[in-house]
Amino acid sequence: MSTEATLALLGTQAFIDGRWQPGDSAFDVINPASRERLASVEQPSLAQAQAAIDAAERALPDWRDRPAHERSALLRRWFDLIIANQEALARLLTSEQGKPLAEARGEVRYGAAFVEWFAEEARRVEGDIIPSAGRDRRTLVLRQAVGVCAAITPWNFPVAMVTRKIAPALAAGCSIVLKPAEQTPLCALALARLALEAGIPAGVFNVLPADSARSVEIGRLLCASTVVRHLSFTGSTEVGRLLMAQCAPTVKRLAMELGGHAPFIVFNDADLEAALDGAMLAKYRNAGQTCVCANRFLIQAGLHDAFVRGLTERTARLITGAGYEPGVQVGPLIDDAAVAKVMRHIEDARQMGARIETGGKTSGTGFVQPTVLSGVTPDMLIAREETFGPVAAIMKFETVEEAIALANASESGLAAYFYSRDLGQVWQVAEKLEYGMIGINTAAISYETVPFGGIKQSGFGREGSRYGLEEYVSLKYLCMAGLPG
Repeated sequence: MSTEATLALLGTQAFIDGRWQPGDSAFDVINPASRERLASVEQPSLAQAQAAIDAAERALPDWRDRPAHERSALLRRWFDLIIANQEALARLLTSEQGKPLAEARGEVRYGAAFVEWFAEEARRVEGDIIPSAGRDRRTLVLRQAVGVCAAITPWNFPVAMVTRKIAPALAAGCSIVLKPAEQTPLCALALARLALEAGIPAGVFNVLPADSARSVEIGRLLCASTVVRHLSFTGSTEVGRLLMAQCAPTVKRLAMELGGHAPFIVFNDADLEAALDGAMLAKYRNAGQTCVCANRFLIQAGLHDAFVRGLTERTARLITGAGYEPGVQVGPLIDDAAVAKVMRHIEDARQMGARIETGGKTSGTGFVQPTVLSGVTPDMLIAREETFGPVAAIMKFETVEEAIALANASESGLAAYFYSRDLGQVWQVAEKLEYGMIGINTAAISYETVPFGGIKQSGFGREGSRYGLEEYVSLKYLCMAGLPG
């Protein structure tokens, strides 16, 4: 993190009511590639966290009542500033999260696209007129802002996960309090700095950076607050369950994007090269640290051996290293706990009979070699748990029915992928897979224009697209009587 532009975006205090607020203690943000300290960030006290909620409550009436075109214009200005500062943001992102700089640049553009999209959608929060039940009355439905919202974002996409939640909330007329992941608060604070420069009013967007212990306390405060009407969370299913329980007493609206365990199915009739291209993207992007990352590769017997050879050859050529290094394709894992989990999955699979085709070892502090395992069986940890690392676990199947059963044998239902050129088979598999998003002959499925979210224990609610805006509006039905018949 060396450029002047990046340093100009750096924030190290909470952003509350349009001002940078010193905290009562501090925590370190660590570069996952070097394990060196990037910055010391001051975290707010619980009283300051409550002040952020209060600020959002004060800001709500004016922001909600502004004409939609004014909110749209401010969001558009925020988008323009993000684009103008995209290189600085990308470098900040690589520094605190670790992904290769090329991927970081892509994430910044992807994250900015949500701000642009919802700047446009702000003008389209429309109601309905319903045919009335009597001559003397008219019935209609309004869509109005939910109110004060809270968002808790993960570390793996520290720009895009922020904009994907904040932009629709602001477009709908809500104010919001954000608690970014403790590992990656710097991007969220940089986005808040640009929002302030764009003219988004004080109190409409607040950011509370915190370490793991304080994050739990702030999360509990947000859940218990009667002022906060909506909570959006992206993270593990375990934490999602906890937040749901904490929100139950206040009956909050919730949007939960939780854990994934994506199957990647290749049928005998698939285009092998296309499937291998998709496999590399779905598995190794962000070092396998994505919620829609392919975790289980289910390959039909006729293509199995060729797929294993092809994926092994491609994987062995991947370059691992710090995100700033030229040519690096796979960066570090976020912390030592992440490395330990990935290595535990690899060792469990090896002991239970899987073969390590390539990789399988750590590569310096924070790095795991991109790995391919063959001979994986459903009883192995890697076939039952989300790995969140650069490990491709390959299983062989014989029939379509077997593939569907293996794919659906998970509590998760976020994303799935499959490759086939048989149109009838495509429809059969697409309709029977129990997942909220399915890539058919592609691994690129996420855009600002489409609904992102899962089913089963991967959560509920959608982000992006016009459906994402619905999360932040309430329906109000009006029945007007006493009119001329």
